Amino acid sequence: MEIHKNKTYHFVGIKGSGMSSLALLLHQKGFKVQGSDVTNYFFTQRELELENIKILPFDEANIVDDLIVIAGNAFPDTHEEIQAALKKGLKVIRYHRFLGEFIKMYTSIAVTGSHGKTSTTGLLAHVLSGVEPTSYLIGDGTGHGEEDARFFAFEACEYRRHFLSYKPDYAIITNVDFDHPDYYESIDDVFSAFQTFSEGVNKGIVAFGDDEYLRKLKSDAPVYYYGINEDDDFQAMNIERTTTGSNFSVIYKGETIGQFTVPAFGLHNVMNALSVIAISYLEGLDMKKVAEEMITFNGVKRRFSEKKVADMILVDDYAHHPAEIKATIDAARQKYPEKEIVAVFQPHTFTRTIALMDDFATSLDLADQVYLCDIFGSARENVGEVKIEDLGQKITKGGDVVQLDDMSSLLNHEDAVVIFMGAGDVQKFEVAYERLLSNTIRNNM
Repeated sequence: MEIHKNKTYHFVGIKGSGMSSLALLLHQKGFKVQGSDVTNYFFTQRELELENIKILPFDEANIVDDLIVIAGNAFPDTHEEIQAALKKGLKVIRYHRFLGEFIKMYTSIAVTGSHGKTSTTGLLAHVLSGVEPTSYLIGDGTGHGEEDARFFAFEACEYRRHFLSYKPDYAIITNVDFDHPDYYESIDDVFSAFQTFSEGVNKGIVAFGDDEYLRKLKSDAPVYYYGINEDDDFQAMNIERTTTGSNFSVIYKGETIGQFTVPAFGLHNVMNALSVIAISYLEGLDMKKVAEEMITFNGVKRRFSEKKVADMILVDDYAHHPAEIKATIDAARQKYPEKEIVAVFQPHTFTRTIALMDDFATSLDLADQVYLCDIFGSARENVGEVKIEDLGQKITKGGDVVQLDDMSSLLNHEDAVVIFMGAGDVQKFEVAYERLLSNTIRNNM
């Protein structure tokens, strides 16, 4: 694609996870970058600020000559800045279409699936970067650009079929599940999107073998399955899950290709690691170097990010789908097998809450105690016909609703793990609880 170093790339919606990652990557590769967004604080803006990338409030006056406008997918063509750019005759390109062209310059690996994309992309980027020059975009807002990169690892989102703009060399597909009910009509509709995406992959697909839908994939590129069963191409053996991580060996076509340790928790993270090992093996990388890099992985933002306050472990996690909630609680049980697990969950979007209500209740009940926060809407949907109390009634392990100005019910728990889960702004509830906990300790001294 044609790259313009004499123009400024202006990101409309620069605080979005994919947008902020791409802005960081282009900036590090020497391009002039700026962007605009709402004034609310988002965790993605921290890295942008550290790189001194200009973030402006939305305003049509931001659109001047000599800009190339990259438009975030959350903002329609009627947005004031996009309208201003079109009127000036500036080039406006959607995020996913820009990325679809950009990846053609590298050996590209797309990581997609209904869940686990960000954690897997983060691990893939970490491992590849330690072995070969690698550029990457991770869905936690992290982006990195290497001047002479061989690999390009990136997260590919299935929402509104945006990932159909990508024709990568490889794809990791972690699973197929029903999500984004505001767009997809059914699980079969979701699978049809992944099937179409798979048809555009060039060199190989690495897919989770236990997923019944992924077993139906048809592609001109070879499909390699990973898992723990004999019919998986890349098979994890002798898995040992401890309070420091998971150890396992990997077999490919009957031969052991290496021993690995991933310092993350939950069986899902073993599977994520297995997919990364498969890609590395297919590209001929040294398995000993891959194993060495894997040991040093520190995780990604908002995926089981934890801190200790007094005798409490506080965990921040992006989990916003029943399958993700189940995986996060499983990870907590592995790392803290003797502690009480308390879930504080903020549903994300009304349509998802309605469509997956029973599944949410079942997954949350895997915790010892459950608290709920009011439903967080989105730019596309800020009202709905469901209340948080409707979910609370289906939960057997509590289900009380906490408010930002009253988190006192959480003080009933001691020496426990409290997991704050959600894709909205659930972090503010964690901050409120942490403040309350600290004040209580101070007053009792």
